[in-house]
Amino acid sequence: MHKITIKNKHLKFKLHPWHGVFVGDNAPETVTCYIEVVPTDTVKYEVDKQTGFLKIDRPQKYSNVVPALYGFIPQTLCADNVGEYCSEKTGRPDIKGDGDPIDILVLTEKNISHGDILCEARPIGGFRMIDGNEADDKIIAVLKGDAVYGDFKDLSDAN
Repeated sequence: MHKITIKNKHLKFKLHPWHGVFVGDNAPETVTCYIEVVPTDTVKYEVDKQTGFLKIDRPQKYSNVVPALYGFIPQTLCADNVGEYCSEKTGRPDIKGDGDPIDILVLTEKNISHGDILCEARPIGGFRMIDGNEADDKIIAVLKGDAVYGDFKDLSDAN
């Protein structure tokens, strides 16, 4: 795991989860994920881009409760390249990136009680999502070492 050196031992701070957290030495095979929302959450939390604190985005509707740990991959950005790739693959012109980090859903058999945590996960696939004219792709991953999903290597393993 990436070590952080602090010159002033009395300095207390929390790294911004998007910009200050290392994606991992073995990315993209294994990535560090910042988890915002867990399946039992009744509200959708989202990292405030300016402060890095977790904030309430909106109450969850029953139809869109997340089925897995949901968050993002630090130091990533869904921007022009992702939008252009999405346009190319879908044949839809003028798709832009949504300007957010790349979303990730992490499968685990464990009950994780809250977000605002980091975990290591192995991507096994993903799906393309378009919101209006913005790309909003989702990576599907498995929690590293998970007893049920840990051996999955590809999305087809989840069938």
